[in-house]
Amino acid sequence: MSDALLLLTLATENAELRAQLAEVQEQCVELAVDAGELHAEVERLQWRLAVAERDRDRWQARAAPC
Repeated sequence: MSDALLLLTLATENAELRAQLAEVQEQCVELAVDAGELHAEVERLQWRLAVAERDRDRWQARAAPC
C-alpha cells in the first residue's frame, strides 16, 4: 500500500471515529439530562411517600382504641 493511500485510509478512519465520538458524546449529554430529571422525580416521589406515610400513621393513631 502506498504512503498516500495509507494516509488517506487513516484520515478516513480518523474522520469516521471522530463522528462516532461526537455522536456518543451527544448521547452521554442526553443521558445525563435524563438522569437528572429521573433523580428529581425520585426525590418528588420520596417526598410524596413520606407525606402519605405520615398521614397514614396519623389516621392509624386516631383509629386506634384508647
